[in-house]
Amino acid sequence: MNELRDTQDLGELVQYIIIRLGDEQYGIDIKYIDNIVRMQQITRVPQVAHYLKGVINIRGVIVPVMSLRLKMEMDADEITDKSRIIILKAEEDTLIGIIVDQVNQVLTLGSKSIEKVTYSADKGGKKLNSYISGVGKYEGGLVSILDLGMVEMEEDKAKA
Repeated sequence: MNELRDTQDLGELVQYIIIRLGDEQYGIDIKYIDNIVRMQQITRVPQVAHYLKGVINIRGVIVPVMSLRLKMEMDADEITDKSRIIILKAEEDTLIGIIVDQVNQVLTLGSKSIEKVTYSADKGGKKLNSYISGVGKYEGGLVSILDLGMVEMEEDKAKA
């Protein structure tokens, strides 16, 4: 009986793919993920933003690939055998690839175990923080939840 009550207290359950960028863990809502692929040759595209690494071909579809590290103003990517490209479903069924250092696990979090975070640019909030919508608490520690809406908005600005 207590187990049932504990489950109800979690709120809405959402699954996240837990990725690693440097020493930090981030969660991406699984509903945004189309595919996870091993690193492959990325074809460079001239005159694009510094964080856009180029394009890849996924099932006959050309997908732009960005460095999430550079986008979030972190150190440049260090590609290893654990590096992956996560293919995200953006608006209007377009796909965007992001390079991550490692994909760790799938984690289910209740909405009540995620604390929303807000940052104000005028209070010295770093650009990195604008991509974080909340921090999830689980048995293994804390995980920052990525706000992919912000990544996509920035992506749209880059195309304009």
